[in-house]
Amino acid sequence: MKTVVIYKSKTGFTKKYAEWISKELSADIFDAANVNINMLAKYDTIIYGGSLYAVGIIGINLITKNFNKLRNKKIVVFATGASPSRDEVITEVRNKNFTTDQQKSIKFFYLRGGFNYSKLNIFDKFLMTLLKWKIKNKKQEDLSPDEIGMLSIYDKPVDYTNKKNIEKIITYINS
Repeated sequence: MKTVVIYKSKTGFTKKYAEWISKELSADIFDAANVNINMLAKYDTIIYGGSLYAVGIIGINLITKNFNKLRNKKIVVFATGASPSRDEVITEVRNKNFTTDQQKSIKFFYLRGGFNYSKLNIFDKFLMTLLKWKIKNKKQEDLSPDEIGMLSIYDKPVDYTNKKNIEKIITYINS
């Protein structure tokens, strides 16, 4: 079984998981920027990882737009984000990124990544600053746990990656 890991990472957390997965499975690995759909024909298993951006998985169009060409392959997608894993968030991400038909064929995993403001591009820094101001203008008692968490990590990098988090993906691929 020939396996490939493809990733799109803004701040390095997704790339770290992709590298761990690739090493565990002895799989080829590519940054999504260097992949076209024709390259994937020789693989039986395709693993795609992307960071979350407003519940969207960055770069996921490579998989979803070409789903009919990949349908006969084992497809795994993982997304990374700073938030703790919660069922309602995972469901929201799955429903936003995949059609009902795609959800039947694509196995989805959420892996907690991290946050590093200094690694964001200028546009994302601007958006995050707007979000921070919006949250800071709320009354303390009106803040959600996610908003409180966001404020606490905004100014200092946090890395929640853990190699143990890939175990479910490795087990699924090897089953």
